[in-house]
Amino acid sequence: MAKAKYRYNKHTLSYDKIELTFKDKVFKSSIYVGLGLVIGVIIYGLAYTYIDSPKEKQLKRDNAHLQTQFVILNKKLEQFSKVLDDVQHRDDNIYRVIFEAEPIPSEIRKAGFGGVNKYKELEGYNNSELIINTAEKLDKLHKQLYIQSKSFDEVFEMAKKKEEMLASLPAIQPVQNEDLTRMASGYGYRMHPILKYNKFHAGMDFTADRGTPIYATGSGTVIQADAASSGYGKHIRIDHRYGYVTLYAHMSKMNVKVGQKVKRGDVIGYVGNSGLSAGPHCHYEVRKNGNPVNPVNFYYNDLTAEEYAKMIELSNAPMQSLD
Repeated sequence: MAKAKYRYNKHTLSYDKIELTFKDKVFKSSIYVGLGLVIGVIIYGLAYTYIDSPKEKQLKRDNAHLQTQFVILNKKLEQFSKVLDDVQHRDDNIYRVIFEAEPIPSEIRKAGFGGVNKYKELEGYNNSELIINTAEKLDKLHKQLYIQSKSFDEVFEMAKKKEEMLASLPAIQPVQNEDLTRMASGYGYRMHPILKYNKFHAGMDFTADRGTPIYATGSGTVIQADAASSGYGKHIRIDHRYGYVTLYAHMSKMNVKVGQKVKRGDVIGYVGNSGLSAGPHCHYEVRKNGNPVNPVNFYYNDLTAEEYAKMIELSNAPMQSLD
């Protein structure tokens, strides 16, 4: 490019050199500078919009990685939720059934959330829906685990009480009767040996020699030990709790006192013939909530299935009672 510019002069028929003033030079320079700035701004804007900086590229990689981790976490939460559902099902339909407890209502199990939007601060981000969904799952899982933990605490307490209950309930025969030859009369209407009329027999009679030990059939507290004039002669009543009371009558001697704690298998007295009795035997009763029930249903610790079937057959035979 030429450093000097010329203009043709038609009067002199020659070229005159164009001399630029300082003002012209400044103006011309300003145009070049302005044009350069405009082009620079356009290039910068395009680069800023479409070309990521190294830091932005790193942030995008980090965000993509975090999003992937959120997806994996959600899948794991779904797996945990399925495992917890199985635990809850077994808790309601097995453990609580065993211990005769009501299942936990589903509306409590599901642990719904309502009212104030507790995830408002998580809104407004590109992945807000994913983040809020994960937070909700975590909160629900946390609450359900808390409820299940409390339920297991209750089941544990029920198990301890069930153990006490099983130890307390009548479960053996009041006298040793391995060969089942001592069962003299069963539960139900029987001919009374002394009064000579058909009378309801509220227990079972076990024949044995005078002085044969009589055992507590379950753990409990002695609430009566006397010789009241009811026809029972010397007799003992044991409160086993849970609504159960057992009675042992016609003893020759009592081995316990009122208020004494006894365990299943403890000797509480000895076979005799006191009271209204036709011969030495132990009259044994089981009462539930004050009402007599058939004692034959309470020998499960003593008998095999075959022996139990035989005991039922003997107890149903129309034999005369001994009291």
